Amino acid sequence: MASNNPAHSSSVKSAIRTLDIIEYVVAAGRPLVAQEISNALGIPVSSLSYLLSTLAERTYLQREGRRYTPGPGLARLQAKSGSFSLADRVAPLVRTLRMQLNETTSFWVRHGWEIEPIATEMSEQALRYAVETGTRLPLHPLASGKAMLAALPGAELDRYFAEVKLDKFTPATITSEARLRKQLVEAAASGFARSDEEYSLGITSIGQVVTIGDEVVGALSVAIPKVRYTPALEKRTVDLLERTAGLLDAP
Repeated sequence: MASNNPAHSSSVKSAIRTLDIIEYVVAAGRPLVAQEISNALGIPVSSLSYLLSTLAERTYLQREGRRYTPGPGLARLQAKSGSFSLADRVAPLVRTLRMQLNETTSFWVRHGWEIEPIATEMSEQALRYAVETGTRLPLHPLASGKAMLAALPGAELDRYFAEVKLDKFTPATITSEARLRKQLVEAAASGFARSDEEYSLGITSIGQVVTIGDEVVGALSVAIPKVRYTPALEKRTVDLLERTAGLLDAP
């Protein structure tokens, strides 16, 4: 049955156009400029520009000057499942979580006593928090870091406190071992860790550790400006974090 929902129809049309672009560029066997693609497929240049930009960003197309050719991302679609990196696996889920909440969402991995975001999607709202992939940050002031600390075995957590100085980043940063340990016990019990302006003023975040099998592989987090933080948004964020983490651990 045909849908009467304009938004649904628009989404389907956009998906069809995206597939048409990929197939046409691959079949052409030579670099194509946007106008050629527009003329061939009947896609207005205004709409085509956005689609080409997205495909190039995701590496399904490759842009050289004004011309487009098939990109390396297409090869990933035929790769065996074991050849995908953790970043490859989490990126679509991080992107979906950001779209559902329209708040900055990231996936973090631990390197010793620091964490690094390997996939991040920034909120499209004017007031938003920015996370840069490749940046290494301390564990204790971040929700994702606390989530991973809460999952550590007791002896390893003792070693963390023995080796790490709990630096203060804002007036709200917890630098007391006793207070932080109390938070970690609560996070382990609830499954979620929180940071309330402890790394960046005006930002509250929620983090959940992610396991695959019995191995902790990282943590998901959502960073929300405090002016938008409500109990309803917190509940929705917690529910979606739990669902997303479960998808990564699905057999």
